[in-house]
Amino acid sequence: MKKTLWIIFILTSFVFCGCQPKVNLFPDGTDPLLEKVQQGDGADKILVISIDGTISAQGKRSLLGSSPSLVQEISSRLKKAAEDKEIKALVLKVNSPGGGVTASDILYNEIVRFKEKTKAKVVVSMMDVAASGGYYVSLPADHIMAHPTTLTGSIGVIFIRPKVDGLMEKIGVSVEVSKSGRNKDMGFPFKPDTPEQKKIIDSIINDYAERFHELVKKHRSISADKLNTIFTAQVFSAEGARKAGLVDSLGYLPDAIDKACELAGIAKDSRVITYKRKSYPDDTLYNSASSQGISPALINIDAGYLMPPKTGFHYLWLPAAE
Repeated sequence: MKKTLWIIFILTSFVFCGCQPKVNLFPDGTDPLLEKVQQGDGADKILVISIDGTISAQGKRSLLGSSPSLVQEISSRLKKAAEDKEIKALVLKVNSPGGGVTASDILYNEIVRFKEKTKAKVVVSMMDVAASGGYYVSLPADHIMAHPTTLTGSIGVIFIRPKVDGLMEKIGVSVEVSKSGRNKDMGFPFKPDTPEQKKIIDSIINDYAERFHELVKKHRSISADKLNTIFTAQVFSAEGARKAGLVDSLGYLPDAIDKACELAGIAKDSRVITYKRKSYPDDTLYNSASSQGISPALINIDAGYLMPPKTGFHYLWLPAAE
């Protein structure tokens, strides 16, 4: 009873004194990035950034608010890091099945530009999955380390779109389209593609796949025989990826940090930092909830995982997509 009266007194005081406490029930990622030292006390810094989930340039919206896209979050961290001269190395903790072709390519380019601007060394630490676009964004790294149980690979492109023309025919419903050119309705879900349209789609897929393949050749020294297997877009276990030349070594996150120190020529007691938008008690490097604060949700309505990825071309290993 006394506790309740005390709370009422405090709230009443705020009202009468004109003070309005800032209460952020539904964080939206607009809070500033906070630097947190996870370990070490040396002069130099190693930044750890998590690339977690399907790679997209589109923010998430729900009934209770919104959050920034993965591309926005990673690029904002890289921009902040580029202004800190004490950061000598970057560890990318990748746990992603990939995502959109353009979103993956943007992140790849952001990492390349970060390296060029800062001369910092980059090490990738792969977690559960680092496939397709998750591997694509790992390519600029000076060293790629897979967790012993990582799945990676899937070096290829997939074009996803719903097709319901058979269902429409069964239920006796049709959709009429007026168009200016015979291929304007290419990929339309309510009709099958024509042979010409299938060739066009295949040509686009080949172009995107060729870009991916060329980047693999540019960043990795892999024999032609192994590339032929890799370019079937199969996934590999961590050991299989090491044998194929897709990763340099197997290890854990602390091993990746040690490798980053070694490549950057800095002491092993260098400060390992992360950027978060909220402080977490007993935080660790394995916390990927870095994009926004976590608050008790009154309602959690997010059934996005039940739906297939949006229509389009993806560097994505579909079985692991969100």
